[in-house]
Amino acid sequence: MRCVAIIERPWRAPDEVLAAFAEEPWACAFLSGGGSARARWSYLLRQPVQTLALAGDDPADAFEALEALLGEPLPAGDGPPFQGGPPFQGGLAGLACYELGDRVEPLALARRGQWPDLAVGLYPALLAFDHEQGRVLAIGRGGDAGEARARAEDAAGWLDLAAPTRREGPLAVSFEAPLPAQAYEEAVAEVVGRIEAGEIFQANIARIWHGRLAQGAAPVDLLRRLTGDSPAPFAAYLRLEDRAVVSNSPERFVTVAGGAAPVVETRPIKGTRPRGRDAAEDTALAAELLASDKDRAENLMIVDLMRNDLARVCPAGSVAVPELFKVESFANVHHLVSTVTGRLAPGLTAADLLRAAFPPGSVTGAPKVQAMKVIAGLEPPRGPYCGAMFWAGFDGGFDSNVLIRTVALTQQGDGWRFEARAGAGIVADSDPHAERLETEAKIAALKRALTS
Repeated sequence: MRCVAIIERPWRAPDEVLAAFAEEPWACAFLSGGGSARARWSYLLRQPVQTLALAGDDPADAFEALEALLGEPLPAGDGPPFQGGPPFQGGLAGLACYELGDRVEPLALARRGQWPDLAVGLYPALLAFDHEQGRVLAIGRGGDAGEARARAEDAAGWLDLAAPTRREGPLAVSFEAPLPAQAYEEAVAEVVGRIEAGEIFQANIARIWHGRLAQGAAPVDLLRRLTGDSPAPFAAYLRLEDRAVVSNSPERFVTVAGGAAPVVETRPIKGTRPRGRDAAEDTALAAELLASDKDRAENLMIVDLMRNDLARVCPAGSVAVPELFKVESFANVHHLVSTVTGRLAPGLTAADLLRAAFPPGSVTGAPKVQAMKVIAGLEPPRGPYCGAMFWAGFDGGFDSNVLIRTVALTQQGDGWRFEARAGAGIVADSDPHAERLETEAKIAALKRALTS
């Protein structure tokens, strides 16, 4: 896949293009929105030449399997050749469910239905949408220039496919919490007690909502509504045979900039406030979040955890925290975000980084392994929720999200069933009622998209 061909085409909205083939197995998308510096590029992929799906009972080493499917990274200088082009120009893309973490630290985690621990495809062609310059790049990879050009031309043809119209009205016929709100508050109180007893410092505990899509509604309808109403920089979509993941995530997990000295970055989110009803209230809520000792302590614990995870694959002294406690505002919430960076050690790859850091620290807790045990005792298996969707380029580049603000869908005889969750980071001074309200603020955009 050394040769690359790139064809530039006029702008067309990526969600509209995706809708034309979203029902195909292995249709995949990474949709960036919201206007931040991390929201420049969106990607659409279809028809992988190889796929890999590892069930929970498959004994294969998932991270070695990823490396084998992608092949050796291209030498420095053989990476993305197009000046100003996208970071991702072909390679692997797919889903790592939360329970993939059981292959990092064996905890005997139960699995969620038939969701695989890992589901990825090898994509030698894609569309890259440049939101900054309003252009679309059709990219093809191949063993020679002719093969690469043919794949780029095929990808360019996706832009001519007719898309269905946007669905109007409610997408779901039900959206319900199977457990009363009081049950979640009791779980939070239990975790606070375990923190006070010295078992853990923090754990992220989630609530569940589930329901069924209306007749004729499809997962891509939800994605299109979310990206239109509440755009996020790390939204993603994956369709499997009878399953689909729709994510409107605001959070980056880990990324690697390919090249001779690969740079690693993670941006954990910890700390949340709802948006205000007017500008004055909104500003006050953001200031309250920034000044909150509780939220800053919660964020700092996860920063320390992620520093430790990166240190497993980065040389001593290369891990740094260039941003600490930055307030970032999204359509429905303000978040407290920090940035941790490092330099990937020579000879290591993105698969090594994924093994070192998975599952994301911001949605587990500290210490991570014990927090995962606590979570497993209080929640059913998570499946896609709190896992990651990711791409891994032929040049060694990598990017991934944290699957929060995410809906997992399963196709059954009467249509699509779905599950969504929203969690909160519990620390020693957490108030159960306040933490429940935080989950409701976080689920609001999904609920509105499904039921309005």
